[in-house]
Amino acid sequence: MAVSEFEIIETYFSHTGTPREDVVLGVGDDCALLRTPPGQLLAVSIDTLVEGVHFFAGTDPEALGHKALAVNLSDLAAAGASPAWATLALTLPDNDTAWLKAFSAGFATLAERFGVQLVGGDTTRGPLTITVQVQGFTDPGKVLRRDRARPGDRIGVTGTLGDAALALKLGAGVEPAAGTGGALTERLHRPSPRIEEGRALAGLANAAIDVSDGLLADLGHICSQSGVGALIDISLLPLSGAMAAHIKETGDWSIPLTGGDDYELCFTARPQLTPKIEAEMHRLGSGFCWIGEIGQAPGVRCRGLPGGALKGVAGGYEHFGTP
Repeated sequence: MAVSEFEIIETYFSHTGTPREDVVLGVGDDCALLRTPPGQLLAVSIDTLVEGVHFFAGTDPEALGHKALAVNLSDLAAAGASPAWATLALTLPDNDTAWLKAFSAGFATLAERFGVQLVGGDTTRGPLTITVQVQGFTDPGKVLRRDRARPGDRIGVTGTLGDAALALKLGAGVEPAAGTGGALTERLHRPSPRIEEGRALAGLANAAIDVSDGLLADLGHICSQSGVGALIDISLLPLSGAMAAHIKETGDWSIPLTGGDDYELCFTARPQLTPKIEAEMHRLGSGFCWIGEIGQAPGVRCRGLPGGALKGVAGGYEHFGTP
């Protein structure tokens, strides 16, 4: 049965996420009215997912609802911010109620997990495109940024690298290690934003970024904005069993170094804060390791690469880069 734009909003999105006391007026009016806490900075991020660019046609809509919110929450995590509100703009080819039910369920489940309330948005007809904006709060004295790395900082990374990109290769016919395909696909379609880790690092780390376009590219953003360089040791990169098996078989380090969609945190910190950071990561049960050091020479260099360089690898995904 066909439903109208306003029925879509009322049925699937008007009560999405955790009701919050700081929402004076949410979904259903021309503007949301929101109350920001005194003494906090408002952290805002927006991302768009386009069918055929960021996800395949026919992707599970429940997973897509999760990922559309997760990639935005990952940006808040990189700022050390606590999530609060979200807005959602959906461009839909049709008003498929089964798709809408599954998509909104995936979105709502993750929103509830992190205390986020959907407070507004828009729906329109066209090629499937999903735009989410998130807002959160952060302490001005503890906010994480890209431009504060300093020579001598250690470089840390949460989780494991390259699993989502390996899942894409799997989709293209590359066989992973036995029994690992499902875990890799989960990493691609249902990334877990590192909100707790970001909050724990706030006030301890100097700089941070989420790894969405590949480690080399994203660490490179920290370096360029901080006016520093980085040296990483590939033997220290955190790898899943599937990723380690793939590298052992192929010798190809490009996936963990340049593959996108990890949504882990890469950060830098003074060496003397190592014990505190390790204690915090242990408390959270987070996979985490140190992978290198910030220096003065510009650029990101890799120690331990066979042959000394990556073969035919660019620095990470770029929408308008040269093919």
